[in-house]
Order: sequence, then structure tokens, then C-alpha cells
Amino acid sequence: MSNPPVIGPGEFFPVVGVGPHDKPWPTGDHYDPELLENGDRRNVLDKYRYWKVEAIVADLDTKRHLLSIAIENWQHDLNIGSVVRTANAFNVSSVHIVGKRDWNRRGAMVTDKYLHVIHHATVSEFQEWSKENSCPIIGIDNVPGSLPLEKAELPLRCVLFFGQEGAGMSDEAIAACEKIYEISQFGSTRSMNASAAAAIAMYAWGMQHLHK
Repeated sequence: MSNPPVIGPGEFFPVVGVGPHDKPWPTGDHYDPELLENGDRRNVLDKYRYWKVEAIVADLDTKRHLLSIAIENWQHDLNIGSVVRTANAFNVSSVHIVGKRDWNRRGAMVTDKYLHVIHHATVSEFQEWSKENSCPIIGIDNVPGSLPLEKAELPLRCVLFFGQEGAGMSDEAIAACEKIYEISQFGSTRSMNASAAAAIAMYAWGMQHLHK
């Protein structure tokens, strides 16, 4: 058997992003001189190539959607980062971490930098934010009394509240919700991955409010 071919750089793992910008450089306060000099390898839209992080956030702020996302964090759930990454894809108004302040950011792939992440030490503290901002809390979990998400009319302004992988929403979180919806399942497992459920729920909201 012949030896396998030597794989050169980028043949199977292409380099992400763009290299240094040709001179003369574009002008504007939103450009980052370091990125222009060394290249921009971030996972961002082409529109935002070479932009400063704060400039990207400022631009996103002009078109944030009225959807917010909240996640319980009592057991340092590894899925939180993936939920945050999806929240970035939908350009939500804010992301709320309820419980422990520290959360595993690996799955977020740095997308949390482009979001407004707010910490609440307790569910009651999060409830207070919801009332002050007229943002109803909508739970997503398959608990007794949950209604099918497929038939839901989700409010334009709301915060989707997710529990933890395995444990689901706490009793206090369930009590804080105006309504709770579940994603219909047809297999043998009791529940699906929390980050997958979050993506489906955000998409359901988007289908109602972003594709008209």
C-alpha cells in the first residue's frame, strides 16, 4: 500500500477569513488598524471584515429584533454557548444568564461579544427585568401542561426561557413563565438537546415575525 499523500496547509481545513488588506487602507473609525495590517480571521459576515468589535455591535444595535433569550445556569451547562451562538444568528435584543454568572463560552465561538449579555443571580431578579421591560417570559420545555410550539402565537416582544440540559426548567422558572411550549417529538427519547430545542424555538419565532 502506498503512503498517504502529504496534506498541505488549507487543503482540507481552509483558512477562515481574509488576509491583510491591500494598501491604501479604507478609511473610517469602524476599521481596526490591527486587522487591516494582519488580516481578519473571525467568523463574521463579509460586510464586517476588518471592523472593530464595538463598531459591529453598534451596527447590529440598529437592527436588533424584539426577541430576547434567557437560559438557566445552575449546573454550568455546556449547551449555553451553543444557545448563545444561535441567539447571535437571530440578532436578538439580549441574552440573559439566570443563576451562576460564569458559563462555558466555548460553544459560543466568541459570538457573545456581539450580543448584550445580562446576568441575573435569581429567577425573581430576571422576572423583575421582564416586568420593567414589558417583555413576557415564554418557557420552552416539555413539562406537564405545555402547549405545542407548532400551534403557538409567539409575541413579537418576548423572552424565550430555556432550562438546563437534562434537568430542564426549575420549578421557579416554570412559575415565572406566562406560557410554556414544547416541541412535538415522535421518537423514543424523552427530550432533545437543549441547544437544538433553542434553535427550533428561535426559528419558530422568526417564521412568525421575520418572514412576512
